[in-house]
Amino acid sequence: MTSVKDTVKKQYTRLANKAALQFSMFQAPKIGWVEIMRKALGMTAPELARRMGVTKAAIYQVERKELDGGVTLQQMDKLATALGGRFVYSIIPENSIEDMLKNQAHKKAENIIRRANSHMALEQQSLTLEKNNDEIELLAEELLRKRPSDFWEEK
Repeated sequence: MTSVKDTVKKQYTRLANKAALQFSMFQAPKIGWVEIMRKALGMTAPELARRMGVTKAAIYQVERKELDGGVTLQQMDKLATALGGRFVYSIIPENSIEDMLKNQAHKKAENIIRRANSHMALEQQSLTLEKNNDEIELLAEELLRKRPSDFWEEK
């Protein structure tokens, strides 16, 4: 029987994977989104400044800040509205959520098995490479199922 927590986790996974598919083609333009939109609309910085009730220097400053990562989400939202658009903020996973979880489980399992194997080697009881890999795979599957509280810790 699936728990509510598992169902919610699956819903979040679907959302993150969907976002990754939809936005994977988008890269921030070298001149920034504000300038792209403004120029696409044929709007000058002074015109945008008037729409926002700020100075043209403030517009040029925020365009520079966008490139440096210093613009706030609130500023971007106001700019998007003034430009007749909407601001969308998202964190896009590099891989599918499932792949990220599998990779983390595998990395954690490798670390655990390596540590255990190094202790066993001191007692001349180390596993063969094939047996070692089998143990890593088994442990990775278990870690994925149980997701211990230290799942995302590096050591």
